[in-house]
Amino acid sequence: MKILIDEQLPTKLKYRFIEANLDVYTVRDMEWLGTKNGDLLQLMADNYFDVLLTNDKNLYYQQKVETLKVCIVNVNAKTNRYDDVFDLMDAIKSKLKEVEVWLKNNTGGYFIF
Repeated sequence: MKILIDEQLPTKLKYRFIEANLDVYTVRDMEWLGTKNGDLLQLMADNYFDVLLTNDKNLYYQQKVETLKVCIVNVNAKTNRYDDVFDLMDAIKSKLKEVEVWLKNNTGGYFIF
């Protein structure tokens, strides 16, 4: 599964997925910093990403999630600080396993926890 970590989340978060054997990139890695959400989602689809990992609580209301070709996983952390997101890593990995199963029969979707 190919995952993109949104730019507001800490970039070092990607190293927490190494043992999960996931293909994880940051927006910075892809040189997509500052890209608007709609354009970002299209770039993701064009580059075969499966999941956007974000803490953008407005994304659900800004995009037509039912037409997405990628899944959005909103971590729903209280802040974007590494420690706050790191505390949710077990839940994030669990949700990503759920999304992986979902993607076997579906395209796109919005997941929050």
